[in-house]
Amino acid sequence: MKIVIVFLILGVIFFVYKKNKSKNPKNLKLHKFKNKLQSTQTNIERIFLREEEKTFSNPNINIFIGIYDSEEKINRKSNIHRARLSKFKKSKLNGEMIFQDDSQRIYKFNNGKKVYL
Repeated sequence: MKIVIVFLILGVIFFVYKKNKSKNPKNLKLHKFKNKLQSTQTNIERIFLREEEKTFSNPNINIFIGIYDSEEKINRKSNIHRARLSKFKKSKLNGEMIFQDDSQRIYKFNNGKKVYL
């Protein structure tokens, strides 16, 4: 009788061990990748990245920097503005088209005259 109880206890311990081991993913990197791919936060970030790519590729799209924007957003928008200036030699910021000449000086037109900034 004691032998049957010992085997029964060992059997229960074995099944609990197997069940716990099967819950843990075999490949942690693959598991993290799957979770990140399915997360809603990642999808939201992808949407913002696509929007930033559109803004970066067209210098005529207005970049509005408001007073209530966070520091991170301001840095991101100003980096996009600088990149567009260096690539296209023009960029629209807060409704004004800003240009860059060959000697890296930045200017805008005011009443038909160049005003260097």
